[in-house]
Amino acid sequence: PALSYTWIFNNTTLDLGEDSRRFVSQATGNLYLAKVEPWDVGNYTCAVSSAEAQRQVWGTPTALSLRGDGVMGEYEPKIEVRFPETTYAAKGSSARLECFALGK
Repeated sequence: PALSYTWIFNNTTLDLGEDSRRFVSQATGNLYLAKVEPWDVGNYTCAVSSAEAQRQVWGTPTALSLRGDGVMGEYEPKIEVRFPETTYAAKGSSARLECFALGK
């Protein structure tokens, strides 16, 4: 059955329609935040729902806090792009290429 993912921030549903810094993957449920700001600090909870099962389940809240020391540890600035040398797509179909960056 198809699942739908929603994220709750400090007990309020995140409205991502006008937010260019946050994105929720409907394939994985992951929440991505770009350029974390002080006002992003708080508790994030994932809610997964299934219209077919008529059920919604909430995960455990995850706290996001800022590091004051500026040390990113294993998340030092790094950009990885992993694409095959050639990507094929049928005419009229959609193709998705993903790029992720980690760091401060």
